[in-house]
Amino acid sequence: MQLFYIEHPENEIILSAEESKHATKVLRKKEDDILNFTDGKGGFYKAEITVADSRKCRLQIVSSEQKEKQHNYYLHIAIAPTKNMDRFEWFLEKATEIGIDEITPIICEHSERKIIKKERCNRILLSAMKQSLKFYLPKLNEAITLKDFLKQDFEGNKYIAHCEEGNKTELRVENIEPRTLILIGPEGDFSTSEIEIALQDNAAKKQDAAARLEQGREQVNQLMQAVSKSNSG
Repeated sequence: MQLFYIEHPENEIILSAEESKHATKVLRKKEDDILNFTDGKGGFYKAEITVADSRKCRLQIVSSEQKEKQHNYYLHIAIAPTKNMDRFEWFLEKATEIGIDEITPIICEHSERKIIKKERCNRILLSAMKQSLKFYLPKLNEAITLKDFLKQDFEGNKYIAHCEEGNKTELRVENIEPRTLILIGPEGDFSTSEIEIALQDNAAKKQDAAARLEQGREQVNQLMQAVSKSNSG
């Protein structure tokens, strides 16, 4: 199945020049053919091509339904972008594929990258959603300093992944609430003061996982498996 994205579904859909060319020239779609759309919020739409123009393809929505999420939790990852953007962009792709709901880039004391291009990041999320045939697009927030981020309210469990010694909690044995926030630091880890601030007043629990994203393939999957397992059944 080929999936297209439409932010604001209306009865008539007009594809961009790029997507019109892709639909008519690459996919060789013609009038009366059906294309599949999502709004990134669970909406799934089937639309019939009424004008197969490679510059401005027009369609009419013929059916719609609301897809349920494939997981019963809300997972928010606050993560320090890596110096190598390829690694962060890989994370965005996997976040979409495995069902992370919200992402906040955080700027820490040891961050080597303090600026990200949100528009490009959103394009990566969008492309990953379509390619993986998902119907929910993760929410990407503006980059924010860790100290300012910690001032925000969040209902649910909070965890901070860091490399310092001490008693820590393993997510796989933790009783995780349906709403979960996990903080992941930069290559140089969170500073001692940042960890202390995060842990004040039970702001976050220490998580037994490395904070470095270069170890992130297994870590991200473990985070998702732990949250999913805790909220299943």
